[in-house]
Amino acid sequence: MKSLFDYASEPVVFDLPDAEIIYFPNFYNQETADSIYLQLQQEILWQQDDIKVYGKVYPQPRLTALYGNEGLSYSYSNIKMQPHPWNSLLQQLKADVESYAQTNFSTVLLNQYRDGKDSNGWHADNEKELGINPIIASISFGAQCTFQLKHNSDKTLKKSIILEHGSFLLMKGTTQHFWKHQIPKTAKPINPRINLTFRLIR
Repeated sequence: MKSLFDYASEPVVFDLPDAEIIYFPNFYNQETADSIYLQLQQEILWQQDDIKVYGKVYPQPRLTALYGNEGLSYSYSNIKMQPHPWNSLLQQLKADVESYAQTNFSTVLLNQYRDGKDSNGWHADNEKELGINPIIASISFGAQCTFQLKHNSDKTLKKSIILEHGSFLLMKGTTQHFWKHQIPKTAKPINPRINLTFRLIR
């Protein structure tokens, strides 16, 4: 299959201790990113699970979907998701990020943030299914957002990255062991956004 990206911008490599984080602000050009975003909105089987916080059950503040290799379930925050089969678009996106990450991925977790009220709290992608030093490849479409990071032990170490439409963020090395990240809520009126995080379940 032909790659969907027409050009890739020069990567930004962040100088952060205990982390390897690389950001491509224009991994897909505007026209391609627009087309991918519309397809994701229309073709993905979105769901909204319940989560339990301090004994109370709430709807998860975003829509999610899991696609991947058959039989590879994924669990986080007491939610166990079963994967839908890869579709042609997701297979192509997987091939695109694999070419830069130089690894093979088995699964993609998709999140749709419908407005500024949707969020994803502080966490690390360090579930046991991902093994030691997991490589996480994240691509974003739609409204730009602030991706926040903080170090687990040194509270002075923080970083904010603006994830743009058509961008690619690669996290590898010991990042998930030493850093947490989040997508915070905002009172600002913002349009919807879709994020895909590719990972290898072992």
